[in-house]
Amino acid sequence: MTTAAMLLFLVFCFFLAIPLYIVPFLLGIGFPIHPLYVVAFILILFLIQFLTGPWIVKRSTKLRYLQPAENPWLENIVKKLSDRSDIPMPRLAIVTDDAPNAFVFGRTKKGATLVFNEGLLTNLSGEEIEGVIGHELGHLKHNDCAVMTTLAAIPILIYAIFMMLVNAAFSPSSSSSSKDSSIIGNIIGQIIGRILILIAALFPLLFYALCLLSLRSLSRLREHYADAYSAYLTQSPRNLQSALTKITYGLSLSPQPKSDFGIRTFYIGDPAAAKKEFEGITERKEKYDLDRDGVLDERELELAMDEEEKQLEGGGRAFNYLQRGWRKINLSFSTHPRTYERILLLKEIENEMASGDYTDKRVYKHI
Repeated sequence: MTTAAMLLFLVFCFFLAIPLYIVPFLLGIGFPIHPLYVVAFILILFLIQFLTGPWIVKRSTKLRYLQPAENPWLENIVKKLSDRSDIPMPRLAIVTDDAPNAFVFGRTKKGATLVFNEGLLTNLSGEEIEGVIGHELGHLKHNDCAVMTTLAAIPILIYAIFMMLVNAAFSPSSSSSSKDSSIIGNIIGQIIGRILILIAALFPLLFYALCLLSLRSLSRLREHYADAYSAYLTQSPRNLQSALTKITYGLSLSPQPKSDFGIRTFYIGDPAAAKKEFEGITERKEKYDLDRDGVLDERELELAMDEEEKQLEGGGRAFNYLQRGWRKINLSFSTHPRTYERILLLKEIENEMASGDYTDKRVYKHI
């Protein structure tokens, strides 16, 4: 996570230098902003994002911190897994929401908070909750929270630079002081200058798209790493498999999420993505609910998603090709991998554990 953040920041600095310094230098019109001011602005923005991030999460989710001994079982499980992970035990909090979900946030491992929706604690078994806790502690172990919270400032900064250049292109300019300059020459010069500024503004816009795709890809990758860590920590990938199935299915039936998109990236499952993932499966629930218990377990979910994929791939019709392409585009902008992909990863780890070849050096081998 740290390496990816540093690379993303370096690329960001390069794209930032293009409209602010490289283009003006080549045109011989001087630097519009002193480099020290830009560096100071960037550092201040990142610091503000780092300091206010947890506060924004608290206000957005309206969480309530658990009092000591309020839920002894949950405290004991979190304490046991935290000690096994060799990280400080996070504070525990509850959100009054029936949607089964959980997330962790904080500036540092020492000051982190592990949050559970009430729907997760009531709809999942103890073993499944333990798998979810292992996943969230994996985010802490990998420093995901601090890195992703800080990187969230980059799109904000890019948008500010884009708007600054656009405003500069359309702002009124003073007339030239040269007595030899003609009015027509001044007008042509101003038009060319504004066009060049607008062209320079395309660079922040381009980087915004690249940054967005990079952050979403990094977010999906961190979910896989947290899943693998949970399997290693609990030594039971099956628990998280079952938990992910119930979470995704439960989220697909829940109302539209109230929290904004930035907050939803912290959750173990994205409600909006779950709804899209289960659009066809929900309509044909009776077909895939083999044991008729009203709930799709991980085996039924796997069969259902296999069937949906086959229907999409079959026929060779143009509609199917367009639909597949559209799904790939949606996945590129998604913050979470598809549930089926996460379950496959956990099954690979489970098979390796059963073979006896699994060690702590192979935790992330299948990612």
